[in-house]
Amino acid sequence: MSEAFHFPVIVVGAGGAGLCAALAAADAGAEVLVLERDSVPMGSTAMSTGLIPAAGTPEQAEQGIDDSPERFAVDVVAKTKGHTDPDIALRLGQESGETISWLRDQHNVPLGLIGGFLYPGHTAMRMYGTPHRTGGELMASLQEACDAKGIIILTDATVTELHSEAGRVTAVEFTRPGGEVETATCDAVILACSGFGGNADMVAEWIPEMAAATYHGHPGNKGDAVRWGQQLGAKLSDMTSYQGHGGLAAGHGIPILWPLIMEGGFQVNREGKRFSNEASGYSEQAAKVNAQPGQAAWSIYDERLHTLMLDFDDYQEALKAGAVQSAPDIRTLAEQSNLPADEVEATLAEVLKLNAGEAQDEWGRDFTGKAPLTAPFYSAKVVGALFHTQGGLAVDGDARVLADDGTALPNLFAAGGAARGISGNGADGYMAGNGLLTATTFGKLAGRAAAALIED
Repeated sequence: MSEAFHFPVIVVGAGGAGLCAALAAADAGAEVLVLERDSVPMGSTAMSTGLIPAAGTPEQAEQGIDDSPERFAVDVVAKTKGHTDPDIALRLGQESGETISWLRDQHNVPLGLIGGFLYPGHTAMRMYGTPHRTGGELMASLQEACDAKGIIILTDATVTELHSEAGRVTAVEFTRPGGEVETATCDAVILACSGFGGNADMVAEWIPEMAAATYHGHPGNKGDAVRWGQQLGAKLSDMTSYQGHGGLAAGHGIPILWPLIMEGGFQVNREGKRFSNEASGYSEQAAKVNAQPGQAAWSIYDERLHTLMLDFDDYQEALKAGAVQSAPDIRTLAEQSNLPADEVEATLAEVLKLNAGEAQDEWGRDFTGKAPLTAPFYSAKVVGALFHTQGGLAVDGDARVLADDGTALPNLFAAGGAARGISGNGADGYMAGNGLLTATTFGKLAGRAAAALIED
């Protein structure tokens, strides 16, 4: 074992949360070391669309969008049916706009307001993203910002243990590719090493409904933060919460994103029938898709929605991979998809009646106000997937990890998937952007609070 060295702030994980935490701590004057198990910083952020919600921003006001942190918090509480901490939801909402401006104006992360559609649960257009709307693009910008600040990111460094005295973390132990064990002492630690979606045993324990689902998340999400937090007496919250996705292209591992559903597309099962309110949310749709015959569904849409989706790199990749089929009419599309043509044709006819307000949907979805689907038509076979867990270490409004009795641990912080999010206690509370909001904003808050702790 080599001799220990010291950094005031150590960040475990170099995904979106970790890099935001490092930037914030460095901005406040702290010397920071980021430890990352992978050879390249990626994390769950790199696998996302890179979209971050922010409420009450100048860009929204310029476009006449009525929004505020309070409205955002109301949306979060409504989506979770009251099963989240309203104070944390409001705190994140209040900080969200400043997070965007801080990243964009101080660190040259190219974030802009995205319009055109609403995601489930959001009552205002508040999503910000990079030009190509990919998490990889966001991560590249964050890494460039860290490089510009001179932040040390040590890759191929797998943290194995946190050393502590009386609940205070004193050192971080990690291994290198050759098996060498190194130790760095510290004044504060920020856990930004994501959730536990890649730990099959933990998923089976906490989220049994997704134990057999396809996992489409970062393989390094092994639940380390949960394990270390428990050893230090931290409180766990909302461990049954997760982000699922009811539109992962079968056999291709590429998300067929939800704007095509929200703007009028629908899903059918192998029998050619709709089976749910698809617009209630893509996260809860995962288990519904997996409950269908063959554990699969088909997303059906038209040329207008195909054109809308071309703005997303994920969709472009799905097209290149052959995950999307098209046909001049609905019967041909059904036949190409090996679906019963009569049933699919009847389902489309029913959807068109719902568009016109001539019928009530048995699943409770409102299709009125959406343009009717017209030929040519498109389809993609999809499965339900587990993307990311949303429960974790309980934190306060400054991302300080809380003990079982509600007091803050002396010098431990958590952000992103390591921390309890704002998605309630299941799948249906997740709203688009929840993961990256807690990554970027809790990361920012954790970095600032850790730096302030050192100053004290």
